[in-house]
Order: sequence, then C-alpha cells, then structure tokens
Amino acid sequence: MNIIKLNGNDLTINDVINVAFNNYIVEIDEEAKEKVNKSRKIVDKVVENNEIAYGINTGFGKFSNVTISKNECKDLQRKLILSHACSTGNNFPKEIVRAIMLLRANALSKGYSGIRLSVIQTLADMLNKNVHPIIREKGSLGASGDLSPLAHMVLPMIGEGEAEFLGNILPGREAMENAGIDVVELISKEGLALINGTQVMTGSGVISLYNSINLLKLSDIAAALSLEALRGIRDAFDPRIQEVRPHPGQIKTAKNILSLIDGSTFVTNQGEVRTQDAYTLRCIPQVHGGSKDAINYVKGVVDIEMNSATDNPLIFDNGDIISGGNFHGQPIALSFDFLGIAVAELANISERRLERLINSSLNDLPPFLAKNGGLNSGFMITQYAAAALVSENKILTHPASVDSIPSSANQEDHVSMGSISVNKSREIVNNVRRVLATEIMAACQAIDFREGFKLGAGTSEAYKTVRKHVQFIEEDTIMYKEIDKCEELLKNGELLKAVENKVILEV
Repeated sequence: MNIIKLNGNDLTINDVINVAFNNYIVEIDEEAKEKVNKSRKIVDKVVENNEIAYGINTGFGKFSNVTISKNECKDLQRKLILSHACSTGNNFPKEIVRAIMLLRANALSKGYSGIRLSVIQTLADMLNKNVHPIIREKGSLGASGDLSPLAHMVLPMIGEGEAEFLGNILPGREAMENAGIDVVELISKEGLALINGTQVMTGSGVISLYNSINLLKLSDIAAALSLEALRGIRDAFDPRIQEVRPHPGQIKTAKNILSLIDGSTFVTNQGEVRTQDAYTLRCIPQVHGGSKDAINYVKGVVDIEMNSATDNPLIFDNGDIISGGNFHGQPIALSFDFLGIAVAELANISERRLERLINSSLNDLPPFLAKNGGLNSGFMITQYAAAALVSENKILTHPASVDSIPSSANQEDHVSMGSISVNKSREIVNNVRRVLATEIMAACQAIDFREGFKLGAGTSEAYKTVRKHVQFIEEDTIMYKEIDKCEELLKNGELLKAVENKVILEV
C-alpha cells in the first residue's frame, strides 16, 4: 500500500501529486501527533484561565479587540467558517482540492496551530475515503491566507456546504455520513487554524509547477523535432558555447537537445546547408534554459511553503502565543507570476518554430505542410490558433503580485493576490501545452516530407509515439481533433515516458 506520512517537514511535490492523482493513503506521523497534542494543551490552558489570545477568545481581523467568552468559543469558530465561505467562480478540479486538503493537514501536523489531532485526522480520513469539498476558485486575496476558499473546504467537515463523493455532489453532511466519517464540532482556535494559511494557492500551484516541469522537457522534445524537420545546425548546442556562459538551464537544455538528436542525419553542421539558424533554433538553450532556471527557483519556494506553518497566531513549545504574518502569500504570489512568464516563453518560441515549419519562404518544405496545397490548407490555421493562445498568455502574464487592496477595515492593508497569480499560471500552462502539441504534430508532418534521413535517439521515440495516434495529414481533416490527440499524449505522459525510456532529460 502506498502511504504518505505527514509530519509537516518533508512533504515533496511528488507526494502531493501521488495523493492528488493516484489516491495514496495519508497518515499522520507519530512524532507529529505528540507535537499537535502538546500545542492543543496550551490552547486549552488559555481558555481555561480566561487569558486573552488572538483567535482563541477574540474576534478576527478588525474585531481582534473584541473578547469572546468561554461559552461562546464554539459558536465563534463555527460562525467564522460560515461567514468566510463566500468564494465564487468555477469549482476547483478534484485533484487540486485533494492537494489543498493534503497541504493543510501537513501544515497543521507541524504542531504550531493548537488544533486537536482528531480534526486533522478528519481531513486525512476525507482524503483516504474520497470526500472532496466543493471549493470555488475565486475569493482569496492571498492574506490572511486563503480564508474564503479554505472555509469552503471546512464546510463539509462541520456538516455544511457540499462535497463530491463517488462522483456525486452531495450536501456536506450527507457526503460525510456516506463515507462513514463523523462531522466535527469546532472548538477554540480550530476554525481559524483550518482557514488561516496559504494552502489553496500552494496546492493549486504545486500542480501547475509539476506540469511546468514536464513542459520544460516537452519543449525540448518539440524543439529537437523541429530542429530535425528544418535540418537545423547542431553546432549551436556545442558544450563549449554553454560553458562560457554557464547558466544551469542553458547547459541542461543544450545537453538535452544533443541527446535527443544523437545519431540524427536530419541535422546539419555549420556551413553544410547554411551558416546560421534563426534564433528560434539557435537560441533554444538560452530561451528554454532561462525558463528552466526560473521554474527551478519557483520549485525552491514551493518546497519551503509546502512544509511551513502558515497559521496565525502560532503556538510555541514554551507556551508563547505570537501573532505574525506567515499567512501572507507574497512568496507564492511573486513566484507564480514568475512561473507564468517563464512557461509562457516556451509557447512564444514554440509558435515561432511552428511558423518556420509551415512558412515555405522560411524553409524548403511545401507551403503549410499541405499535400496538393490550394485544395488543401494543411497546417495554415494551426498557427493562427497557436498565435491566439500565445497572445492570450501575454495578457495573463501581467503580474498579480503588484496589486493590493486593503481589507477588514484597513487592518489587513496589504495583500499578496497570490491565488490570482496561481490561477493565471494554470491557464498559461494549459495554453502552452496546446501550442507545444501543435508544434510537435507539425514537426512530424514536416519530417514525413523528407526521405532518406534518420531521426535521433530521442526524437525517433517521440515521432513513433505521435504516429501511433496521429497519422500524416494527407487531406484536410477536422484539425482540432488531431491536435487533441497529440495534446493528450503530452497531458497523460505517454510521449515523455516513451522518450525518457531512451534519453533522460534534465531540468
């Protein structure tokens, strides 16, 4: 049985993906249980002694100066969830909801939030029994954490809201009952502990990041296929060029391309067919490499955020209860604005390579890669569609993190907009995948117009995988269906797996 043990310290991106997509079982580590119980005892002592501590026996935000009696603490926590659950927009996909739940359980398992172990266990049980709260995409300012969407996550836990269970959307209490999970009665601090964190932006972001890492590899595969289809020059990928400008991503990209085209007779040497290639071929290491370095920076931020305590206030071993700002999503907001830009560049250069494949004034191939051009339009309009996505990405890459709107009567007077950064990045990733699929399909079409040449070690595997599902376009057909097939190979991992069985690609 595949099990992920939560302790708040060493959750990985692959762990999140395995829980989100592959239904790995979630358990709470024994040492983490001890820390959680110790933290809870401190909260119980505060309540029992009528000590004043924010979020335990006070109101929230601007109401932090309002003291709440011991008898009203349960009511306070329930009302917090009900009032804060006001998000809007489309529902998050199930996989993102699972990532959100996992990350919140992991953060709470660090033992700084003062929540009962049984409440964290309820989140784990919901994951393990596939009860998925309906969480709407929009409504977070990215500080104080993702309050509103996380409140939607909590609703089914307290018998409210809605949840998906076994493919059906049910009232929250009914979904919990059907799964055999008891609903929770929240007590002091627990409502705030569940919603005061960055797990919506981080959970959605982890999946975008994972997909972006795969797109880095797929963009190298697409570029290598186009390089061969256009009989590009291998010299630009010479390791000596990269070593005198040693950005890690540039070095890795050049190495990937050389590995992919190893043994190819399509590619040429400098001066054999032409002296230089256009930038979209010659500068692949520099452009793809820059995106690799940017996305690796984002990965470093996410690795930290996934294993951080983002609650407020935080409860420490010596009994100190300290209000701070770990719920502020600025590191995620900036990072996913950066990721969106980095991924969008992969589509920018891909669409230009697509143009070089179909524009006969830039190559020695049939116009628009069409047989019997004129009667057939071939790949003419695929470039239109790709250009539309690239143009949309240029709008989406406008940074969200430069914006801020004061909230809670100016108590929360600077916010990160991190959830908007992450939501935009998800759209950009989807657009980029489609553009790369179009380039790959066009490159395979172009390759079929050439005879007497041999593909490289990795590109041959990519070509064979595409041709299992998408045939050479002899006559005009419904193109979106063919591109859909090619895109699915990128999305389900079949193409990348086939290539990496022969060539390991670095990011």
